[in-house]
This record gives sequence, structure tokens and C-alpha cells, in this order.
Amino acid sequence: MSGLDASTPLPTEIKLHQASRVLELAFADGAHFRLSYEFLRVHSPSAEVRGHGPGQETLQTGKRDVAIKEVESVGHYAIRPTFSDGHDSGIYSWDYLHDLGQRHDELWQRYLARLAEAGASRDPA
Repeated sequence: MSGLDASTPLPTEIKLHQASRVLELAFADGAHFRLSYEFLRVHSPSAEVRGHGPGQETLQTGKRDVAIKEVESVGHYAIRPTFSDGHDSGIYSWDYLHDLGQRHDELWQRYLARLAEAGASRDPA
């Protein structure tokens, strides 16, 4: 996990919208993103989801209705959300959140394609 450096985009606002299940982020560089809880959950930076190397990712299924119960600050560089399915080991750095926001459409389409390939669903079993 990297700390802060001069190029780290810093958030100026972080809001949880529980009804729409969206995390809203505004950054000092002017970027503004709305990331669904489901998107954040399936792209968790945790080892449980990402594995310990390329090709070891675990496809997350049935997360359409996941919620974020709370968000904990990790130093001055990240947040750790606790999801309603119990997942709480993902530490989302400012860099990672900014990258997720910038690459949202590409990452989401890739996720949907992987679900389709696996014959899996976004809906809970």
C-alpha cells in the first residue's frame, strides 16, 4: 500500500448514499465519481477478491444488493468499508478509488462479461 505523495489525488468529499447504494467522491483535481456499492464490492482490493497474483482473481457473484454498513478511515490515505455481506478486508486508497472512477465503464463491462462467461449472476442465489 503506498502512502501519499504529490501525485496522489486527494478526496475533498466522500458521501454514502444508502438509498441508491452509491459512494460519491469528489477529488481536489476536479474529478467527481459515483460508484455503486456493488461495483466497489466486486472490485475490492483485498486478497480474497484479487488473489495473490495475476489470474488468481475470484469472480464475485450475487452482489447486486450489497450495502456498505460503515466506512473506516485508514490513516490519511484510504478507507476500509464494511459491506453487508461481511466483507471488510479491502483497503481502498485514494489512488485506487480515483482509478476505479476513471476506469468505471471499462471495468464494469469486463465484470459483466466475466459473469456471463461463468454463467453467474449479479443477483443473490
